[in-house]
Amino acid sequence: QALLVESGGGSVQAGGSLRLSCAASGLTYTSMAWFRQAPGKEREGVAATYYSSTTHYADSVKGRFTISRDYAKNTTYLQMNNLKPEDTAMYFCAGDWSWYGDSWYEPAKWNSWGQGTQVTVSL
Repeated sequence: QALLVESGGGSVQAGGSLRLSCAASGLTYTSMAWFRQAPGKEREGVAATYYSSTTHYADSVKGRFTISRDYAKNTTYLQMNNLKPEDTAMYFCAGDWSWYGDSWYEPAKWNSWGQGTQVTVSL
């Protein structure tokens, strides 16, 4: 498995932006995703990409978040704009060799996980 390390989290006011990074070492997964988990809630899929040619987004973040990959750096990004308080959560990146299509948002399907980075959005 590749080691996945997230960074870029922090505290921001509503309407602000953050860019999360997920650096992978050792292997380059074909599929990468971002998930988030708020206190007391289940982990939910935010965005996923397969070979950078296919992307999926949760309805709650469409038009605000963008997932991208830099293969030279083996890093996956999540650009988050127009942040809302409900975006507050721990954000995790995940990697896998498979692509799960319409089931991409199911955490149990993903093979490798990072340790998470906290995003807090205040009014």
